[in-house]
Amino acid sequence: MSAADMARRRLVTGSFRGLVIPLLAAQLLFVISESTVQNAVSSMLAEANRTVPDYVTRYAPLVWLHSEDPFRPADLLEHVRHTTPMVNQKPVSDLPELDLDNLAMLNNIGGDQVALTSNDDIRDLPAWIFGETPDAMGRVYNATPCVVILVEHSSRDIDAFFFYFYSYDRGANLTQVLEPLNHLIEDTENGMHFGNHVGDWEHNMIRFRDGKPIGIYYSQHADGAAYDWNDVTLSMKNERPVVFSAYGSHANYPSPGDHVHDEVLVDYCDAGQVWDPVLSAYFYHLDPASFTLTRLSTSGSPFAAAPNLTSFFYFTGMWGDAQYPDDDPRQKTVPYFGLQRYVSGPAGPAEKQLVRKGLFPDHRESKSWIQWAVGIFMSLYPCCLRGWRAWVSGTVVIGLGALIVLGIRFGVRRYRLKGYKRVETEEIPLSDLECREDVVFHRAEVDQR
Repeated sequence: MSAADMARRRLVTGSFRGLVIPLLAAQLLFVISESTVQNAVSSMLAEANRTVPDYVTRYAPLVWLHSEDPFRPADLLEHVRHTTPMVNQKPVSDLPELDLDNLAMLNNIGGDQVALTSNDDIRDLPAWIFGETPDAMGRVYNATPCVVILVEHSSRDIDAFFFYFYSYDRGANLTQVLEPLNHLIEDTENGMHFGNHVGDWEHNMIRFRDGKPIGIYYSQHADGAAYDWNDVTLSMKNERPVVFSAYGSHANYPSPGDHVHDEVLVDYCDAGQVWDPVLSAYFYHLDPASFTLTRLSTSGSPFAAAPNLTSFFYFTGMWGDAQYPDDDPRQKTVPYFGLQRYVSGPAGPAEKQLVRKGLFPDHRESKSWIQWAVGIFMSLYPCCLRGWRAWVSGTVVIGLGALIVLGIRFGVRRYRLKGYKRVETEEIPLSDLECREDVVFHRAEVDQR
């Protein structure tokens, strides 16, 4: 082999090694990083390291509160202290002072019928229901209005629930009802809101795979919305999804502006006041098999072994007043639709289907026949029932009805003519009729003998 051939071989061999070594190094780094993520997840409940994985806070939602919404995030314990447990509108007696570490004891008294009822007349809007306004950086001081629950499905898959608590939910009023149904509601009290309730739990859920977010869910009234993480509909700020909290109802949306829900009601959202919920939050791990909740701490902060602060999670009752009876002076009913001015407070996080297959809850809330009827009407209204379109649609419906009636009558007549042949009397000789009549009389005489 010549010197030139040997030089070329050394050049090719060196180039090959130069490519292979970086590829092997990159693959090794990928395996190490993936293993690190999995170890971080699997060690979440390690005795010496019960901490929240960094990616949970890195991709946590940022909430924009509506600029004119007076009802801000509220402290859980402060809310409990301003309420009295009641069953069937009657206070529960002989109870110790309640807090977040013993609230579940109420389950033994009345189960889901126990209502944390406001100590004040809610019509007076006492100061405690307004919550706390975050500062310019989005931090809430002297209150903990957020609960983060990590549901660990496997070492690779985690659902992170970010729960937001408010002491009051103000429902829609006449201005938030779409035409023409707003004309059917009588505004007896100049801006009366209906569907109000004490206590309000809203949430986002982010699904993680190997420490990377792949989807997010937004709670909205009885239903919600879910999106892939790369959906262009989502608003992002520093890799964090931006959530817009609706005026009064606190329903969560991925964009500002007006949003229609329940076919006929409108939520208003804008970028009024930023709130970073994870700056003032309780963090927990939930085992989906045993439904056991365990307290976690964030990176850099010492783990607080006591108090445990998990009892409130297992409370199955209502976080607000039970719906007032119709004869209660505080209660009003909207005609035609049966909507009430005050409804029952919500259940807590444990009742929000934390263990679910997809981003949506596995079991959706069923609609009443009125909701179905309103949905059908509102889907037809813009194209067929609005203004002059109603006359055209009415004429078409009447015309189709008339054609259907005529078609049925024509079909019935044809069926009768086809099934029965008319016989003319001239075809049967009278003599034959007389003969048959004689035979009948003759047989009758024989039978009598």
